[in-house]
Amino acid sequence: MNLKEFILIGLEGLRNNKLRSFLTTLGIVVGIAAVISVIAIGEAGKAVIMNEMESFGTNLFQVYPNYREGEPVRTVEYTRQDVAVIKKLAPEVKYLAPVKYDRSEVRSKTGKKTTRIIGTTADYKQIRNLEILYGRFFSEEDDAVGKRVVVLDEMLANEIFAMENPVGERVMMQGSASVVIGVIKKAESTIPGMNPDNYAYVPISATPGGSRWEYASSLMGSAASREEVYQAMDRVKLILERRHNAPNHYEVYSMEQEMQTVGKVTGIIGLVISCIAGISLLVGGIGVMNIMLVSVTERTREIGIRMALGAQRKDILLQFLIEAIVLCAVGGLIGILLGYGGALVVALVLKLPPLVSGWVVLFAFLFSALIGVFFGLYPANKASQLDPIQALRRE
Repeated sequence: MNLKEFILIGLEGLRNNKLRSFLTTLGIVVGIAAVISVIAIGEAGKAVIMNEMESFGTNLFQVYPNYREGEPVRTVEYTRQDVAVIKKLAPEVKYLAPVKYDRSEVRSKTGKKTTRIIGTTADYKQIRNLEILYGRFFSEEDDAVGKRVVVLDEMLANEIFAMENPVGERVMMQGSASVVIGVIKKAESTIPGMNPDNYAYVPISATPGGSRWEYASSLMGSAASREEVYQAMDRVKLILERRHNAPNHYEVYSMEQEMQTVGKVTGIIGLVISCIAGISLLVGGIGVMNIMLVSVTERTREIGIRMALGAQRKDILLQFLIEAIVLCAVGGLIGILLGYGGALVVALVLKLPPLVSGWVVLFAFLFSALIGVFFGLYPANKASQLDPIQALRRE
């Protein structure tokens, strides 16, 4: 008999025992569907997170103080001169800005909102790729003189003003009045539930203690290119340590490192869930072995007749092995269809891009066939070892 005939016999066995075949392959179906769905959803989620992070720019980095136990807290970690020196001595650094966070009520004539205040300099707009909807961002000159101006996030502007364009209006914040000079266009997040909070941006020199950059939490920078990020980080760290006589006091962290961390975490989570889903494949494989052993017992007389008619042991071995492979392969195909459909449904509900790669489908199918080989080999070998005379005597 050739391979085609063996496959046809295997399919005939499935048709003759539909319910038993379905229950046998159920573990394979569930396992394959779960693995495909999990990998597809994980890849889609990872792609969304990566795209979200890349929208900030992959050449970003941050510098922050790393206090060790017993080290006294400094009131000033960075100065204007630090930024000027870094830009002069480190050509790899394209933009560099201090970041100082605060919370305050922002109140207009028509509304009020307690929100996060970000004190920074003009470079921050370029570093974070902020898009201006109305007006402008504050300039270096505004910061140099401590001008009381503010740039509002679109969401915040909509909440506290009953007008489309509030540029030129005044708001009360941090105990004094500030003039609205711009509105930042709302950045829609592709991650469900992760739209940005309301922000108000002010020159850092206009914040309490801002003339000396007291308590500025970090420096945020942008390298001239992605390839120069690590060189820029090292240069900034070295300059700050030397200027403040503080070896190993500053830490640097890049957006690329953040993306690598996210990639590792999502990969580990996907691997763990896939391993859990793989348990159902193992259970399904045991079910295939069990049913094939039952099939050998039921068809003992058939095996004896085939041997009496000239079938060799390898033919019997191959017949039952291919039947097991066909059983698992059919379950694998059904699982692939269910997994693909499930991934599409989940992606639609969560508004994620459906990512079912071809290699995952191919791997799933080959893996289901491999299960057939692994768990079908013992029953097939048992069938081929039957004594023809004893098999013919079996009722």
